[in-house]
Amino acid sequence: MRLLKTLLLLSVLLVPAITLAQQTAEKSATYAVDTGDAWIDTWLADINHYAERYPDSFLDEVARYSGVDRGYAAALVNNHGWHAADVYFACFWAKAITLSCREVVRAFSAHRDAGWEAAVEALPVPPDNLHKRALRHAIVASYRHWDRPITLDATLRRQLGGER
Repeated sequence: MRLLKTLLLLSVLLVPAITLAQQTAEKSATYAVDTGDAWIDTWLADINHYAERYPDSFLDEVARYSGVDRGYAAALVNNHGWHAADVYFACFWAKAITLSCREVVRAFSAHRDAGWEAAVEALPVPPDNLHKRALRHAIVASYRHWDRPITLDATLRRQLGGER
């Protein structure tokens, strides 16, 4: 009986640690993003599909490179119904403008019906091209980390500042 109680306690304690982002094909199919940048929107939609197949890798990427707590990112997707790509955008946009991901999440939550453009405009840091460029760099880097490099055309190379 004591062993059973110990196993039950361990299983209760471990469940939150193994929770994965629940980005499903159905959820991705309903995703419509409008950040005001067609290139970013295209890759954010693809990030949703990536998160369907590789939820751990997605959460690791967001936590490691945007600096947000992995559990917070997972909670946004699992408990609050956020699309994985919205979590990605919020956390990497926050990094680009040097705010916390939570501040960007609050802004988007307050302007969800109006979309990302309205949420970004409501933040205390006015958006500029450098912020979009930083986000594009983050997306390209994430795809490299996932061993899915984005082939850059000449226009995008110029937008990214000449980097490949």
